Amino acid sequence: MLRTMVTATNTLTQLQTKLDTISNNLANSNTHGYKAKDAQFSELLYQQYNNDKLDKTLRQSPVGIRYGVGAHVSLIQSNQKQGSLQQTGRDLDFAFTEENQYFNIIMPDGNGQRTVYTRQGDFYVTPMENGQMMLVNGDGHAVADSDGNAIYFPDFATGFTLSPNGRLNVNYPDGDVMTVDLAVTRLQKPQVMEQISGTYIGLPTNVAALGYTQADILTDLQGADRARIGLNIQALEMSNVDISKEMTDLIATQRSYQFNSRAVTLADQMLGLINGIR
Repeated sequence: MLRTMVTATNTLTQLQTKLDTISNNLANSNTHGYKAKDAQFSELLYQQYNNDKLDKTLRQSPVGIRYGVGAHVSLIQSNQKQGSLQQTGRDLDFAFTEENQYFNIIMPDGNGQRTVYTRQGDFYVTPMENGQMMLVNGDGHAVADSDGNAIYFPDFATGFTLSPNGRLNVNYPDGDVMTVDLAVTRLQKPQVMEQISGTYIGLPTNVAALGYTQADILTDLQGADRARIGLNIQALEMSNVDISKEMTDLIATQRSYQFNSRAVTLADQMLGLINGIR
């Protein structure tokens, strides 16, 4: 009975992680650029009890009994499938049309800065000193150019246009046009990236310990590679969360949680009966 309780409680903890993952997906179903997460389970250690050697019965099932100690979440995998595009009619709304391509955002990190990556492309301009404007995202973080620097341009711009290769054109009343290349990064191994918050992901601090180099994980699209960029203007990429799948997974996970909770209750009752024997 003790082993039954240990097995059930081990699994209950991991099922809670699965429930949290599903809840996070549902909460972000309307978040632009969000990629759904899926918790994958694997079996913990188990013992193999083989049948008696004299047992010659032909069986369809495996010979012997496996007595496990529960399951655990082995991987939380992100779904990189392209989300549907929502037309907004706004000049600073950008949406990728290619999978695994990300905008570079400069985010404060302690006393310094770090570059994080997102597919959420609703950008804005914010006034700075000396009549300058800076391109920022919805959280107020600077959008990076192809050199990794924040994007500044003179005030009084009348409009913005975008080339498919990620070149932003800033138009002015006198006919002048300022051009800047948005930084776009392609991820070869998106599952290695760590979740920062919301739609932001970043390079893990222990890349070398994982057996990779930065070049193995991502590539900054520069030069001729910028022709591979796919961007739409006046559009945003919707979340790729499948509500029907998430609700089905939620029900199945809740049933598993109830089953394991019931196993703990039954084991506790049986131990009570044993302890009550005089």
